[in-house]
Amino acid sequence: MTAASILFLRACLALLAMPIYLLSFLGIWEPFCKKVFFPFFLEKLSVVHERNAKKHKQELFRNLPDFTSPSGDLKLLEIGTGFGPNFQFYPPGCKVTCTDINPNFQKGLLKNMNKNQHIHYESFLVAAGEDLHQVPSGSVDAVICTLVLCSVHDVNGTLREVLRVLRPGGAFYFLEHVAADPSSWKYFWQQVCYPTWKLVFCGCCLTREIWKNVEEANFSEVKLKHVSIALPWTPIRPHIVGYAVK
Repeated sequence: MTAASILFLRACLALLAMPIYLLSFLGIWEPFCKKVFFPFFLEKLSVVHERNAKKHKQELFRNLPDFTSPSGDLKLLEIGTGFGPNFQFYPPGCKVTCTDINPNFQKGLLKNMNKNQHIHYESFLVAAGEDLHQVPSGSVDAVICTLVLCSVHDVNGTLREVLRVLRPGGAFYFLEHVAADPSSWKYFWQQVCYPTWKLVFCGCCLTREIWKNVEEANFSEVKLKHVSIALPWTPIRPHIVGYAVK
C-alpha cells in the first residue's frame, strides 16, 4: 500500500479520536491518561497479554537463579514494573527493586505484592528507564524489562543505564513488542495506527526495532528470538524475548 493510503487512514483514525486530540491540545489528556486511563487500560490489557505470554515468560525467567551473586543473594531491578505481572515468575527469596515513571501504578502493585510473598520487596522508585541514578552502579544481578522499551524516550539511553547498574556477569531480561516485517499487512496497520496509538497510550511506539538496539548495545552475549504474542484487535503481535549478559 502507498504512503498516501497510510496518511488517509491516519487522518480517519485521528478524526475518530478527535476528542482525545482536543484534550491533548488543552493539556488535559496527558495527566488524565497517566493517572486514570492508562493504569486502568493496562490492568485490563495485562490479563490478556499475560495469558498469551505466560509460556514465554516461564521459559525466559527459568534461568534467573543462574545469575545469583557469589554472596548468595539474587538482586533484581525491574524497569517499568507497572502492576507487577512478572512477580509470579521470580524465584523464591530474590530481592526486587521496583521502578516506574508513573507513580499511579502503586495501588495495583501492592495487590500483586500481597499475592507473591515468595519474594522480598526492597523499594519502589519513581524513575525513568533512562535515568536510574538512585540505583548504584554494578549493584544488581539482573534487570527485567517487559513491554517498556516501546515507550521510553531513549532506548539506547535506557540500555546504557541497564549496563551501568548490572554487576559484571549480570543479565538483562526483556520481552517487548516490536515492529512487524515491513512487507507485511501487520506493519501497514502499525504505520496507520502509530500517531494516534502513541497519543492515546502514553507514548507507546508500535514500530521500534528494539532487537537492533539490544544487539548493538555493549553486552557480551545476547540470546534473543522473535515470537508472536496475539493481542486481539490491536496492532501488537510481533515480540522479541530473551536475555543479554554484561
